[in-house]
Amino acid sequence: MKWLVLLGLVAFSECIVKIPLRRVKTMRNTLSGKKMLNSFLKEHAYRLSQISFRASNLTINPLRNIMDMLYVGKITIGTPPQEFQVVFNTGSSDLLVPSINCLSPTKRPCSKQDKFKHHQSSTFRFTNDTFRIYFGSGTMRGVVAHDTVRIGDLVSTDQPFGLIFLETWLDIPFDGILGLNYPNISFSGAIPIFDKLKNEGAFSEPVFAFYLNKDKQEGSVVMFGGVDHRYYKGELNWVPLIHPGEWSVPLDRISMRRKVIACSGGCEALVGTGTALILGPRTVVENIQKHIGGHAPGSLPYFVSCSAVYALPSIVFTINGINYPVPPQAYLVKDSRDQCYSPFQVNRANPSAETWILGDIFLRRYFSVFDRGNDRIGLARAV
Repeated sequence: MKWLVLLGLVAFSECIVKIPLRRVKTMRNTLSGKKMLNSFLKEHAYRLSQISFRASNLTINPLRNIMDMLYVGKITIGTPPQEFQVVFNTGSSDLLVPSINCLSPTKRPCSKQDKFKHHQSSTFRFTNDTFRIYFGSGTMRGVVAHDTVRIGDLVSTDQPFGLIFLETWLDIPFDGILGLNYPNISFSGAIPIFDKLKNEGAFSEPVFAFYLNKDKQEGSVVMFGGVDHRYYKGELNWVPLIHPGEWSVPLDRISMRRKVIACSGGCEALVGTGTALILGPRTVVENIQKHIGGHAPGSLPYFVSCSAVYALPSIVFTINGINYPVPPQAYLVKDSRDQCYSPFQVNRANPSAETWILGDIFLRRYFSVFDRGNDRIGLARAV
């Protein structure tokens, strides 16, 4: 099964990945719209001094927190290198960036983000492989190309990636996506960058890990080839994957005040760094909203009284026999208008099945390690 998590939405397809991106606009509206987000990006430009470092075969790459909505990090493509801000996404496997020749269906240039100038790279080469991706508000088309890709001082030469020539993406605050899922999830069939680096012996351990902070622009990181223990407390709890080949773990139950409110018979959770939300089946999400006083006046998201943060209990996710409580201070999100909303939303790709997606709301609370060598995920309380 192919799945792609991007800013709160997931889609499934046997042949073509479908990515309904409309939730981006909803999040923008919650944050007082496009002008505010663009102003934030201009005022908080990515600092070039915030570069990755490497020690004991461990590469730590900084991530920029954009208003607790998503996390982006810098990579380069080509010779000489061209910089891109990408979402490091455990829900997909492909590296995707727009071409300088990318157009919308109205023949206008694609999004205002950085685009790859392939004619300026001496190491670039095209292939005859094309791709097409359908998503909720349009289509993305392109070709599979090869070039040198760098993540800090990790270097993958002749790396295949998706070069987009036609898109109808929204004006999103990042340039592309770097997928960190298994190769079988790849829609293009190209080897993902993590696998290629692993096969070439770039890592002492075939793992990567995320530390995501809240409210602060700087300090979040993705690390490759090992784990920096300074980013978590206690011991890592290792959870075997349900399906080796995708980042899914057994979710025993979801409870509040020691009462099970979801997943009573056990279910599945996908751990996704490409979404800020926690997504689940419609009836169960609506039940959770009732428990926390969430209401949606005409449209999503569900709003909750901000004063409820002092009265609501933690919501506890029990994974492989271990409780992972998420307190209301973590699961209630305040927007720019001082309104609080619930991150629990319907998984529109599969609204009836009991499959959950644990996004950044959960991962800000718990440091996460993705172990490809042993097909497992490690979780521990983040510092």
